[in-house]
Amino acid sequence: MLVLNQTDMNPRSFLLTGIPGLEDLHLWISFPFCSMYVVAVVGNCGLLYLICCEDSLHRPMYYFLAMLSLTDLVMCSSTIPKALSIFWFHLKEISFEECLVQMVLVHTFTGMESGVLMLMALDRYVAICYPLRYATILTNPVIAKAGLSTFLRGVFLIIPFTLLVKRLPFCRGNVIPHTYCDHMSVAKLSCGNIKANVVYGLMAALLIGGFDILCITVSYTMILRAVVSLSSAEARQKAFSTCTAHICAIVFSYSPAFFSFFSHRFGGHTIPPSCHIIVANIYLLLPPTMNPVVYGVKTKQIQDCVIRILSGSKNTKSHDL
Repeated sequence: MLVLNQTDMNPRSFLLTGIPGLEDLHLWISFPFCSMYVVAVVGNCGLLYLICCEDSLHRPMYYFLAMLSLTDLVMCSSTIPKALSIFWFHLKEISFEECLVQMVLVHTFTGMESGVLMLMALDRYVAICYPLRYATILTNPVIAKAGLSTFLRGVFLIIPFTLLVKRLPFCRGNVIPHTYCDHMSVAKLSCGNIKANVVYGLMAALLIGGFDILCITVSYTMILRAVVSLSSAEARQKAFSTCTAHICAIVFSYSPAFFSFFSHRFGGHTIPPSCHIIVANIYLLLPPTMNPVVYGVKTKQIQDCVIRILSGSKNTKSHDL
C-alpha cells in the first residue's frame, strides 16, 4: 500500500498506468516501442560517433545535427525505458522526486529539440543566402553559444514547472493515466487550483514552440526567395536539396506535437485518452528514430563517411557545402 504524507499532501510516489484502456495490449505495444527505441539509440549514437571522428563532418551543419542527436537520445531515454518496464514487468511505481526529474527532462529536451531545429533552419538560411560568409558567420564559438542558449532557455522556462507542482496538494490519489510524468497529467491529480499551471504551461509552449516556428517560417521564406531567384534549375535543385532532411525532421517533430496540442483543446471529448497517450509517446519516439535514418539517406557526406569506415579507408576532408 502506497502511503501519502498527510503533512504536505504530497504523495511519496505515483503509479503510472501505461496506456489507459489498452492494458491487455501492453505487451504487443511494447514491441514497436522497443524496436523504435533501439533504432533511435543506435542511429543517434552512430551519428555522434561519425561527427566526432570524421574531419569532413566538422562543420556547422553537422555540429547542429550532433546537438539534435544528443537531444533525441536524452528525450527518448527519459521515458521509454520506464514505459517498457510498465509494459513488461508492471513496474508502475515512480517516486515523487523521480517523477519531477522525469518531467523536467521531458519538457526541457522537447523544448531543446524545437530550439535545435530552429538553429538548423538558421544554418540553412546562412548557407544558401550567404554562402561566401557561411564559415565566418557560423564559427565554433557562435555555434557553442547558440546551443548553450537554447539549452538554458529550456531549463529556465521548465524549472518553474517543478515549483508549481510541488506547491499543489494531492488528494485525488496518486494514479497517473500515462506512461511518463507529464506536467499537466500530474497537476490534474491535485484538488487545489491549477490555473497557474495551465497558464504557465501555455505560456512556456508559446515562448518555445511559437518563437521557434516563427523563426523557422521566416528562415524558409527567405530561403525560398533566394532559391527561386537562382538562374539555373540545377542550382535551385541543389540548393533546396540541402534542406530536405531538415524539412523531414521538422515534419516528424511538429506533426505529433500539433496533433496533441489541438486534440487536447478541441477534441478532448471525442478522442479517447489512449490515443492521446500513444501520440504523446510517438512525439518522443518518432523524431529520435527517424532523424538518423533521414539524414543518413539524404546526406551524401554522411553516406560517404559510413562507406569509408566500412571499407577501412583513411579519413579525408570534404569542402562541400
